[in-house]
Order: sequence, then structure tokens, then C-alpha cells
Amino acid sequence: MARLQSIGKDIWLCEGPNVDFFGFAYPTRMIVVRLPDESLWVWSPVALDDDLRDEVAALGAVAHLVSPNKIHHLFLGGWKAAFPEAKLWGPASTIAKRQDLNFEPALSDMPPRSWGGAIEVFHFTGSPAMDELVFFHAPSSTAILADLSENFAHGFVEKNWKGWQVFLARYWGIMKGKAPLEWRLSFFNKSAARSARDRLLECNPEIVVMAHGEWQQKGGREFLQHSLAWLGK
Repeated sequence: MARLQSIGKDIWLCEGPNVDFFGFAYPTRMIVVRLPDESLWVWSPVALDDDLRDEVAALGAVAHLVSPNKIHHLFLGGWKAAFPEAKLWGPASTIAKRQDLNFEPALSDMPPRSWGGAIEVFHFTGSPAMDELVFFHAPSSTAILADLSENFAHGFVEKNWKGWQVFLARYWGIMKGKAPLEWRLSFFNKSAARSARDRLLECNPEIVVMAHGEWQQKGGREFLQHSLAWLGK
């Protein structure tokens, strides 16, 4: 059965298995984009098996493997081994954490020329806990977020989490499209992240894909206005 789901022009989504995150079951999700040069850009790769490898390879040559933040790195090594010609990209925080891997220079707000102008990048900083790179794929009008927006479905948390964990999920706001509360509170300086958000909203995204939870097929700009309102005006 095919695992790659087309969600727009030159962009596919793939659901991965759950992973354990400090005792919480977290679903995983990756995005594959075909760039103007026909090569593939893979965001937050999920666990790789032979079937998924072959399905991805059928779309084109994997040229870029992207980590959006320092906790989205688990499967980079396996993907790099399967696609040794691919370049590894991420923020400085990921590069510092995964010194076993050979990354390209750290990403910030400027996308590499090799991405062909198809993908913009927005660097959300201001927290000592973690920063995140958010991406916008212009041909499909898709915003791509890892943990700055989590949107867990009631059905998922009721099935996979204990009662006290469900309570925390509601309290944290991660069933309403927001980043976890403790991470939001750690943004002591919101100005840079607020600027990144405003520039992202200027792109008028229609689709919003996040790593964890129910992604949005339409009304993306309005969804992000709500999800990122905690950054202020």
C-alpha cells in the first residue's frame, strides 16, 4: 500500500510510526517536496523501511534531508545511509546535537540556492530551550511546522495516552494547534519569532502541515494566526 499522499503540487505527506517522547506516544510525519530541478527535499524523515525507500526513490533523487529542530533528528542517519548523496540540513542546534553526521552550514532565514526558490525558511528564535525552522512551499501554498503547532486529535490521545497525559495535553494547548505551553513560556524574547511569524503569514499559506496532529487542508493563514497568537502583535 502506498504511504506517500499527494497533498498539492509537487508535495507529498507520509505518516510514520509513533515514537516515545518522555513517556508520551507521539505520531511522526514527514514531507517530501520535488524541487524545480526534479530532486527531492525530505523534511523530518520518519523511520525508513525498504518499501518507503523504494516509493520515495520512484519520485526522484533524494538530494536534501532536513531537520527542523533539535528533537527531529532520530532517523536522519538511516536516511543518509540509504541516500548517501543527499545533503543534511538543520539549525545550529541540531548540528551541535548530531555531531556524528556531516551537515551543510547551519540554516537560518536564508534558503540555499539549491532549493530552487521553491521553499522559504523562517527561523523562530528567542527561547533558550529550542529554536525551530518553519518552511513554506510556494507551489502548493503549504506551511510546514514541527512543534510550533501541535494539533492532537481527541481520538489519538484517548487511545494512546493515560488520563493524566490527556489532561496535560488539554492544558498545554497541543490539542488546539499550539506549541507546548512550557516551550511557549520559555520565549523570553519574542521579537524575532514574532517577525518570523509575520513574514510567514504574508505568504498566505492555504495548507498547514505539522509533525504531530491533524493537519489543515485549507484556511492555513487563519489557523496559524490563532496558533501563533501567543507571540503577540
